[in-house]
Amino acid sequence: MLRIPSNTNIRVSLPAVCFVWQIAMIILFGVFIRYDEESDAHWVEFRRENNITSDIENDFYFRYPSFQDVHVMIFVGFGFLMTFLKRYSFGGVGFNFLIAAFGLQWALLMQGWFHALNPETGKITIGVESLINADFCCAGSLIAYGALLGKVSPVQLLVVTLFGVTLFAVEEYIILDLLHCRDAGGSMVIHAFGGYYGLAISWVLYRPNLHQSKRLNGSVYHSDVFAMIGTLFLWMFWPSFNSAITDHGDGQHRAAINTYLALASSVLTTVAISSMSQKRGKLDMVHIQNATLAGGVAMGTAAEFMITPYGSLIVGFCTGIISTFGYLFPFLEKHLKLQDTCGVHNLHAMPGMLGGFIGAIVAAAADESVYSREGLINTFDFEGEFANRSVGTQGGFQAAGTCVAIAFGLVGGAIVGFILRFPIWGDPADDNCYDDEVYWEVPEDEEAIPPVLEYNNHMIHKHQDM
Repeated sequence: MLRIPSNTNIRVSLPAVCFVWQIAMIILFGVFIRYDEESDAHWVEFRRENNITSDIENDFYFRYPSFQDVHVMIFVGFGFLMTFLKRYSFGGVGFNFLIAAFGLQWALLMQGWFHALNPETGKITIGVESLINADFCCAGSLIAYGALLGKVSPVQLLVVTLFGVTLFAVEEYIILDLLHCRDAGGSMVIHAFGGYYGLAISWVLYRPNLHQSKRLNGSVYHSDVFAMIGTLFLWMFWPSFNSAITDHGDGQHRAAINTYLALASSVLTTVAISSMSQKRGKLDMVHIQNATLAGGVAMGTAAEFMITPYGSLIVGFCTGIISTFGYLFPFLEKHLKLQDTCGVHNLHAMPGMLGGFIGAIVAAAADESVYSREGLINTFDFEGEFANRSVGTQGGFQAAGTCVAIAFGLVGGAIVGFILRFPIWGDPADDNCYDDEVYWEVPEDEEAIPPVLEYNNHMIHKHQDM
């Protein structure tokens, strides 16, 4: 298909989109958003009426430590993980910042309309848990950005986020409310959806001449170190991510333990496979930056279930191997013409899908002798209209929820991809990708960099002797 020459001047389009959308947020927040009873000045009366004895029982004190951890993951973890490209660190961390800042505002509205809208007043009430959920919602769009890194303009990324957050809110409502699935750490609603959403967009935006930017599609020594900072922040805080919105008490406690163990296990298998794949047993930084996190992704759904500590280690063991093999054999680019800059399929999409099905199996195998009757009701929320649901049925719905997330990602991503094909967004030409100079003021000593030998490209196998 003939491509129209790219005009990357976004002096009008980017400020226009930022101003218009931020003003729209102010108006919509003015109309809809209010504080909930625990953040409102009426808290004193609410406390007295509900026989709450102390301010320490305000949800803020339970949830804020988890919120801080998730917030760091979104802005520092995801941001720095994307700085591995030798000439795209500004774009990696800076556009991540932009996406998240816009996305969390839109997420508070979209999730509020689906989950927290008061039918009497027509208002949405928000508290600290709303902030955590908004960050989760942003994560879907940030994962999608990983597949598009270096190939799209900031205006396109804002469009990706607008639709990504909207689709996320809808699929989350279907999976968590209508199907009544449990997905505390978001293997289904965040990782499987976000991964396949980004991959579908990337597939539609396929660039046949992207090899013209091949010299920049890789890392250098210091860019890999920066990316490793992102990995370590994500790795350390992932137990908080998976346990942040679980039930107080045993569910939250168990989710943190299970995630902690799965992450540790995936590090060892990642290192093992990475070393085995090289003739002299050397490690590849791409694998260590990414596949070591796969255990946290795959444990998202089953984190609050009684999967047992050794079960968590098995999940991490297997997903570390599968994710590393995904980086070693990038069949998507070879066979499906799918250019996935960060290897999102190997870290989010595939482990997220596996995590959804692991959750389905663990839910279907749940037993009263393990959970107790009250424990089953509490863990799977078998109350109200779902009081008579069996664990086998719950397992079936968990599997269906995973399929819903993947379908929303693929179909929604394909539609958004076609919207982004219009030549109005200021995206770079095929020979100008992965370069900060297109959209950023770069310090002079960095501008005329000679071509560096290709090193650590995330998706092109370096033909090692296996």
